[in-house]
Amino acid sequence: MNLAMIDDGMLPMADLDKAYLDRGLYFGDGVYEVLRSYDGKLFALEEHLARFERSLKEIWIDGVNIADIRAKIEMAFKESGYANAKFYFHITRGSEIRNHLPSKGLKPNFFMTVESLAEDTKSKQFGVPVATYPDLRWKRCDIKSLNLLPNIMARIAVAPKGAYEAILVNDANEITEGAGSAFFAIDGKEKAIITRPLGAEILPSITRSIVMQIAKNAGLATVEKTLTPQQAAACSELFLAVTTKDIVPITQFDGQPVGNGQVGPLCKKLIAEFAAYARK
Repeated sequence: MNLAMIDDGMLPMADLDKAYLDRGLYFGDGVYEVLRSYDGKLFALEEHLARFERSLKEIWIDGVNIADIRAKIEMAFKESGYANAKFYFHITRGSEIRNHLPSKGLKPNFFMTVESLAEDTKSKQFGVPVATYPDLRWKRCDIKSLNLLPNIMARIAVAPKGAYEAILVNDANEITEGAGSAFFAIDGKEKAIITRPLGAEILPSITRSIVMQIAKNAGLATVEKTLTPQQAAACSELFLAVTTKDIVPITQFDGQPVGNGQVGPLCKKLIAEFAAYARK
């Protein structure tokens, strides 16, 4: 008889709850999404579901009905009663005895949490410090997979520096993105926002795409190109883009002030434009 131990207790493996046999737990074999609501309305739901469906296809998880996922989210939103909520959900390949090669016909597992979401007004008002860290992730960062250990390590490493976020830098000395966010620079002279082009190196961020849509409303052009940490540090303004906080200005980069060390005027314009877009 095969046995399992949970903390200090032994039991037959046949009696284990399937959560202990989830391939997401063993291998990170699954994908996830995070979305939010603004003032009682789900935001960018279809865009998040489209990315989720793509991620599932990219790692060959079949048998998931996106319409069912949409219905689950809408039901959870209604049941929560939260006007401003954060939704985390994932699907793993399924549960079975640990083996690298999955069995055929596994039933995918679904999990979701709903949390009340308060606005982070302090970060928008005063900005945040960030610090660079080597990008140790795999070669398919365009897939929103459960494999986040390098992201966690980056956050742990920069936390003693007081950094709010780790800005990941690849072996070519190029910034890819934040450990949990998209990264933008602003060229004040050219009145343009700068961000890395989409590719396997970064996540196709929903918030990133919206920032690029609203930039013109703030009088800003959009430039997609790579930046070194040195080039980014010389820019007049920097900011992060992330689902749960939308735009977060960066006022310190690797211990040095960005611009005059305060939230810049163009960041403020973008924050206002994003708020208007999200609540229209």
